[in-house]
Amino acid sequence: MHNNNRDSLIKHRLEQAHKCLDEAVLLIDAGAYSGSANRSYYCIFHAMRAVHAIDGFDSKKHSGVISAFRQNYIKTGIFPTHFSDIIQDSFDTRGSSDYDDFFMISKDDVIRQIDDMKVFLSAVEDYLTLNILNNEK
Repeated sequence: MHNNNRDSLIKHRLEQAHKCLDEAVLLIDAGAYSGSANRSYYCIFHAMRAVHAIDGFDSKKHSGVISAFRQNYIKTGIFPTHFSDIIQDSFDTRGSSDYDDFFMISKDDVIRQIDDMKVFLSAVEDYLTLNILNNEK
């Protein structure tokens, strides 16, 4: 992938992540905790896809995006190992809140998810900024 296309894709995916972050905050403020958990997960998902754009990788399946991120970016030490827990917790909560009939999530749990999402997104943005700047020199 040409660097201009790659950079545009990274920027687009980060914009999607930020949009999801904003929606997660709005939804928690409205008391829509399941919706907030959904948007928190998608923030992380789009952030992972932004990182994958560096390598030209994408997957139509969430499990593929997650697995490749863990393999290429967590197991290699680029991102801390506890990010794997953040991803899994967010993925599981999103799935439960979207598909389990009687799933309830507390405001405190959603606040924790939003805090984790912000840490994850910030680390991804820092990594992408360093990676892109190093490649352009």
